[in-house]
Amino acid sequence: MKICLAQLKVNEKAVITSIENIGPIRRRLLDMGLVKGTQVLVIRKAPLGDPMEILIKGYNLSLRKDEANHIFVARIND
Repeated sequence: MKICLAQLKVNEKAVITSIENIGPIRRRLLDMGLVKGTQVLVIRKAPLGDPMEILIKGYNLSLRKDEANHIFVARIND
């Protein structure tokens, strides 16, 4: 099932499956480690879901909801 990163709840883990073409932001996200096969954990979300904080490759990263909507993931069931 194809879901976007923004749909995950706090404390859910997932693996990145793809990043939709969103122009120059795509290159920046790739440079920060958001590449296919990378595991992410949702740390927290603001009250309206924007921004959200994720743990990726040992560091915390805050993303806007618009950016997270273009990152597709597969949930990991622990």
